[in-house]
Amino acid sequence: MSKRNSQEAKRAARERLRIEREKQAKKEKVRRQLFVGGAVVGLLAVVGGVAFAVTTLGGDDGSDKDWGAAKNAKLVQPANAEGDKGTTVVLGGKDAEKTVDVYEDLRCPACAQFEQQLGEPMKKGAEDDKYQLNIHLGAIIDGRFGGSGSKNAASALGAALNVSTEAFKEYHGLLYSADHHPPENEDKFADNEYLLDVAKNVDELKGNKQFQKDVNKGTFDKWALEMINSFEDAGIEGTPTVKIDGEVVDTRQLPTKLEELGVKL
Repeated sequence: MSKRNSQEAKRAARERLRIEREKQAKKEKVRRQLFVGGAVVGLLAVVGGVAFAVTTLGGDDGSDKDWGAAKNAKLVQPANAEGDKGTTVVLGGKDAEKTVDVYEDLRCPACAQFEQQLGEPMKKGAEDDKYQLNIHLGAIIDGRFGGSGSKNAASALGAALNVSTEAFKEYHGLLYSADHHPPENEDKFADNEYLLDVAKNVDELKGNKQFQKDVNKGTFDKWALEMINSFEDAGIEGTPTVKIDGEVVDTRQLPTKLEELGVKL
């Protein structure tokens, strides 16, 4: 081998090594952020619980809705919902052999961090038919600390799903985004005006009179409660929880598992 070819081979090897190191560093950063998010959620829950204890002593859950009445209301399933009682939301990959199930609480700060880090790549993987992506919504924070934001935001997402799966997908991402996800001890999602304000950033929802009517009327409140019941029946105790082919995956290992499924992080 000539001296020139030898130098070029060495440079190519160094470049491959550099790229691989950068790739591994990126994966490790995501793992650390997910681990920190999971570790601090318990502390945040305690802090949030103190705040809610103060704000809910008078029986005011931050919403004018009668969720007790919603339990007895007629079930209206959103268009594009699937499964028993429409509680399955599929965001792509319906013909894929693999399944990824994501269990979230819309008020959960760890879920927001999770979505900000991995939400878009996971949705892209489903769009590319790497797997079927199913979204499940719970209301753990509402139940433990009071308020109704988890339920109310789920109902608003039902209204978005009634418009289209794409509208649901985009709105779901925005509700978890750094710009719009409120602190855990602020039950902003109980406020329809706040939810509608966020929805203005989604083309299909902006100025959509039927969507606005459904949010304000609570058309999909019963559906949201059925979704939450389905979540609880799955035995989920903490969020976010991710299952691949029915098996719970440690969030610290999720980036590696997703790459094995062909997801580009």
